[in-house]
Amino acid sequence: MKILNKIFSFFNKKQRRRRLSALDLLKYIGPGLLVTVGFIDPGNWTSNLAAGADFSYSLLWIVTLSTLILIYLQHNAAHLGIASGLCLAEAATIHLKKPVSRVALFSAIGASISTSLAEILGSAIALNMLFNIPLRIGALLTLAFVLIMLFTNSYRAIEKWIIGFVTIIGLSFIYEISLVNIQWDVAAKALVTPSLPEGSIMIIMSVLGAVVMPHNLFLHSEIIQSRQWNLQHEKIIRRQLNYEYVDTIFSMLVGWAINCCMILLAAATFFHKHIPVNELQQAGRLLEPLLGTHARVVFAVALLFSGIASTITSGFAAGSIFAGLKGESFDIKDNFSRLGISVSLIGATFFVFIIDNPYQALLLSQMLLSIQLPITIFLQIYLTSSDKVMGKYKNSVFTKSILYLIFIVVSALNILLFLSMFFNIHFG
Repeated sequence: MKILNKIFSFFNKKQRRRRLSALDLLKYIGPGLLVTVGFIDPGNWTSNLAAGADFSYSLLWIVTLSTLILIYLQHNAAHLGIASGLCLAEAATIHLKKPVSRVALFSAIGASISTSLAEILGSAIALNMLFNIPLRIGALLTLAFVLIMLFTNSYRAIEKWIIGFVTIIGLSFIYEISLVNIQWDVAAKALVTPSLPEGSIMIIMSVLGAVVMPHNLFLHSEIIQSRQWNLQHEKIIRRQLNYEYVDTIFSMLVGWAINCCMILLAAATFFHKHIPVNELQQAGRLLEPLLGTHARVVFAVALLFSGIASTITSGFAAGSIFAGLKGESFDIKDNFSRLGISVSLIGATFFVFIIDNPYQALLLSQMLLSIQLPITIFLQIYLTSSDKVMGKYKNSVFTKSILYLIFIVVSALNILLFLSMFFNIHFG
C-alpha cells in the first residue's frame, strides 16, 4: 500500500509541475502579441488583399517566409531586452557614440511617425466605411481614443486590450473565410512553394516590406521587460529566454494565420471574379455584393480594431525611443515618454490632414520605412553581437551570419520597393 501511495504521489507531483509549467507559459504570452499587431496593420491589409486579388493563392509563400524572418529578428530584439536589461534605444544611447546613436534614434522617430500615419489612416478608413465619417474627423477620433487609452491605462491593462483586439480580428477573418470556398489543397501547397508569377515582384516586395517594421524591433526589446524579472541570476535569464521564444513563435504564427486569411479571402472573391483591388475602401465595398452586407461590416470592424491596436503599439514604440534618448526605460507616467507618444501620433495626424490622397499618405509612410529599416536592423545586429552589451549572451557566429543575410535581403527588397514606388523603376 505504501508503494502505491508513493507511486500516486509521484504522478500527482508530476501533473502539478506540468500544470504549473503551462500556467507559467500563459503568464509570458503577451509581449509577442503586441508586436504581432504591427504585423497585421492596415499596410499589411493593402498588400495582402492586392496579392490575393491579383495572383490568387500563389503568393502565400511570401507570408510564410516573412514570418520566419520576423520570428528571427523579433526574438533577437527580445533577446537584447532580456539579457542586457536595456531596450534597443537605451542600448544605442549608452553604448554608441552620441552622433551615431542620435542619427539612428531620430531616424527611428521619423519611421515611427510614418508608421503611425498608416495606422491612423487605417482606422479613419474603417470609420468612414462603418459610419461615413470623413477621414480627417476619423483620424482625430482615433488620435483622441488612443491617447486616452495610453495615458490612462497601465501596460498590463493595455496588453489585455490588445489581446482582445487581436482575438476580434482573428475571429472576423474566420467568419469571412467561412463564407467563401477555398481550394485548401492549392493553398496549402502555395504556403511552402515559392513562385514568381509575371508582374508579381512589386506585390512580393510590398508584402515583405509591410511585415518587418523598425518600430516593432524597438517595441519588443522594451515590452519584453514588462514582467519585472530579476535579471541578475543566470537561471532566470535562461528561463525567460525560453519562454520568450515560445511567446514570439506563438504570436508570430497568429499574425501569419491572419495575413494568410486576408490573401485567401481576396483570392476566393476578387481573383475569382477578376476584380483588381488596390484600396481598402474598395475591398470593403466590393465584399458586400459578393458576400453580403455582414461581410462588409465585419471587414470594416476588423480593420478598425487593427488600426487602433497598431496605433497604440506604434505610440508605445515612439515613447520607448524617446525615453532611450535619455538612456532611460519607457514609463507611461514619465513626461518624456508621453512626449514621444504625442510627437508620433499628433505628427502622423497632422500629415493625414495635409495629404489629400490617402494612397499618397500610405506611399509616404512606406518610403520612410524603406529608408530607415536597414539602419534599425544593422543597429540591432551590432548591439546584440557586442560582448560589451550582451556578455556571454551575444550572438553566435551562426546567428550573426543569419541576421546579416536577413539584413541584406530585407534592405534590398525595401530599396527596390522604394525605387518602384517613387521613381517608376520596375523589376521583374
